[in-house]
Amino acid sequence: MTQRQNEPAICAEGITKAFGSKQALAGVDLEAAPGTVLGVLGPNGAGKTTTVRVLSTLLRADSGRARVAGHDVILEPESVRQKLGLSGQYAAVDEKLTGRENLYLVARLYGMGRHAARRRARQLLGSFDLQDAADRLSGTYSGGMRRRLDLAGALVARPAVVVLDEPTTGLDPRGRADTWASIQELVASGTTVLLTTQYLEEADQLADNIAVIEGGRVIASGTAAQLKARVGGERLSLTVPDPHLRTTAGEILGSLGHHVPTLDARTGQFTVASDHGAGSLEYALGCLRLADIAVRDVGLAPPTLDDAFLSLTGQSQTASEPASRGTAHRTPERAR
Repeated sequence: MTQRQNEPAICAEGITKAFGSKQALAGVDLEAAPGTVLGVLGPNGAGKTTTVRVLSTLLRADSGRARVAGHDVILEPESVRQKLGLSGQYAAVDEKLTGRENLYLVARLYGMGRHAARRRARQLLGSFDLQDAADRLSGTYSGGMRRRLDLAGALVARPAVVVLDEPTTGLDPRGRADTWASIQELVASGTTVLLTTQYLEEADQLADNIAVIEGGRVIASGTAAQLKARVGGERLSLTVPDPHLRTTAGEILGSLGHHVPTLDARTGQFTVASDHGAGSLEYALGCLRLADIAVRDVGLAPPTLDDAFLSLTGQSQTASEPASRGTAHRTPERAR
């Protein structure tokens, strides 16, 4: 069966999967239109990789239905694999082969003839800016180059759908930027991408739609802008350099409205949602000035995808609370 017109490139309905007593997926629903990027976010252990394995036919779901490129992942696994490219968390390249040999080998495994395989390898080396290193052993490649080679290998058979499971984990900023560019070019050619990532700015930059998974379920979905809008309000931030005044500052900020301020104990930066924008900022600064509390690095900005993610997954506050009313500590690390 071929993909019907207007049919989603990826569609999952009520997917469940348990490993013994652990329920990894508890009814996952996903949908991606052709030629778009669907970003899948979630804390560690939320079910992202299990979902990828089900959609890639590497794991059989206990219940539910899923179709990829018009084919049922359970009833037509071979057809799905013919239409699917997969790049996992770690670059799957043979370090004892050159870049060219890696791609040639993949092409031959897909059933291409020798001439076609060499031509396809040459095309992909050019597309991913690897032609100058084509005849070097891939074991000498940088992390970004290895990731691009792995992504090129996933595209050898010109798949309709590509699944990228945390494709930039461990890459430096240059390698991440190069991979982003490759993904954008891929989508521009009409390929559908399912992207799982632990970098929220990556999803914000690349994804047309985002699904947030927690506890084996999709708890929110929409565009990045829609998810940010669910958080509501702008974010007021300021730093109190004197640690002895932070308790009082937290009490003042906490009394301004219904939102609980968070404190980065390392830097002294407070962040609190603001319902009244610049008005809230001016009022807060006035109250702090009256209390003789000096502040710096004052800012007002719309919510980020980080804010939305932390709010949706309930990670915006930790269990410990400082002595001040309504102020919660927050670690400076990005949620994973």
